[in-house]
Amino acid sequence: MLELMLAPFVACMVIVAIHSYLGLHIIAREVIFVDLALAQMAALGSVAALLAGVAHDSQAAYLFALGFTAVGAALFALTRTSGSGRLPQEAIIGIVYVVASAAAILAADKAPRGAEAIKDILVGSIIWVTWPAIWWKLALPYAVLGLFHYVLRRRFLTISFHPDEAERVGWKIRWWDFWFYLSFGIVITLSVPIGGVLMIFTFLVVPAAIAFLFTRDLRRLAYLAWGSGGLASFLGIWLSYRWDLPTGPLIVCVFGALLALAGVMKRLGVGAAGAAA
Repeated sequence: MLELMLAPFVACMVIVAIHSYLGLHIIAREVIFVDLALAQMAALGSVAALLAGVAHDSQAAYLFALGFTAVGAALFALTRTSGSGRLPQEAIIGIVYVVASAAAILAADKAPRGAEAIKDILVGSIIWVTWPAIWWKLALPYAVLGLFHYVLRRRFLTISFHPDEAERVGWKIRWWDFWFYLSFGIVITLSVPIGGVLMIFTFLVVPAAIAFLFTRDLRRLAYLAWGSGGLASFLGIWLSYRWDLPTGPLIVCVFGALLALAGVMKRLGVGAAGAAA
């Protein structure tokens, strides 16, 4: 069991390390479905690469996906809205998602292996992840992106959690939003082929949602998100082995159950002191 499940668990932990942190930003910004929209833009890029005759999983295919994701990042940065009477950005994100999904389906109909590519992007193949893929496609680029976010943490955290302050000091918020969404899109482009859209969305949103149930302190938010993500990953992989069920979908279900349990604990008053911090 250990030999079979160790690589998927390590991959999950690498993904949790950055996705749960980015999820805190996404929930604070109230753009919950931006992950799905950018993932779908990456999927459209992957299918477009197949139409262009590019081999699946090649470096060129990643560049296609990244290029389409960059377009989505620029669009979300330019359409940032605030104040009443304006079109909510969630509406724009939803429109991008459905249009990109429809375009991907149309392109897949004409692309070789198009239908299989769409299925792979949706479900992923975390159970078959290899150690070279973990180190070179996840850990190394994530470390670089993590350093990028650490260096610019004051800008990104202020814009996400205190946008009024960022506007007051005159920061070019759309410019910084572009860099945030571009880095976020790179993370999505790298992780979706391994984990699939469903699991990657779960890794992004659910650990952060659990953390927000119990606290608003940034340090505690990060610790709770990382801890809950690691616990759900371990339980999902272990139960997948014990019950012989697909790993990715089972991890998603375990995350859902953990969120429901956290909600019950919150209702019972567990962690009430931490929430006030």
